[in-house]
Amino acid sequence: MISFSHRVFMEVAANLSFSKAAQVLFVTQPAISKHVKALEDQYKVPLFERKGNSILLTEAGKRLNEYLLQATEIERKIEYDLSVLSNVSQAAGHLRLGASTTIALYILPSILSGFQREYANVHVQLVNRNSEYILSALLNHEVDIGIIEVDNKLTTVSYNPFMSDEVIPVCSSKSPLAGKSLTLKQLLKTPVALRERGSGTLNALLKSLSDHHIKPADLSVKIRLGGTEALKNFLLADQCLGFMPRPSIIRQLAEGDLVEVPIEGLKITRDFYFIRRKGTEDFGLTSNFMKYALQYV
Repeated sequence: MISFSHRVFMEVAANLSFSKAAQVLFVTQPAISKHVKALEDQYKVPLFERKGNSILLTEAGKRLNEYLLQATEIERKIEYDLSVLSNVSQAAGHLRLGASTTIALYILPSILSGFQREYANVHVQLVNRNSEYILSALLNHEVDIGIIEVDNKLTTVSYNPFMSDEVIPVCSSKSPLAGKSLTLKQLLKTPVALRERGSGTLNALLKSLSDHHIKPADLSVKIRLGGTEALKNFLLADQCLGFMPRPSIIRQLAEGDLVEVPIEGLKITRDFYFIRRKGTEDFGLTSNFMKYALQYV
């Protein structure tokens, strides 16, 4: 299987830093340098190019890193596939999952709790970022499977439908907007709080607005906030309008702290997909997780 020296190399390659690799692996920086030097002596090629205080992968380093990423995936497939031969409930493995904010915060917790009760020997690592970040993490082999909103499909990624949800316009119950409905023309004059660029919630909103020939520059944007919780808390404290995924504000709507503000002719829905790198669809652990999540939903 992959040696510790190779794992050291992969960590340095991922961070482009000997010191960060040392921190992650809990070893000294001289030890990191020693392992990399041993590999360079073994392969008789330099793996990193040093430029001042920074390092870059050489062509040989890039090639080795690509092979080791493939080898790591094979190693993890072996661990999982052999563990299920005797008893599926005893399946062992490491599932690296990435999900956009709405899914990670409001949908996955109960799913993961049940999944880990059924597969107690599977270790799950969850990365929670916006959709753009999760797609990048998948392509960089940092996660095995992602759940994101999808606008444009890539040929290097396989997509399987997961679920749909709705993004709704809301305001604080203390806002003058509470209890009102708006036309699209009135929306353009209304102060709004939006998510950050790269957010699936924002992309869903902009797509729906574009169907009505409304551009982002047409909106009266008061503030942009990174993350669903940050936007929710801002709306609770402010009087402007915001667009939130319905699952993220169920309690606030039920208790009356936030109020839906209907906008004539505007309906914002989005579809979430499981995403995997093409060629990794045969990894049984990701397939079993997909099956479990779909049954739960």
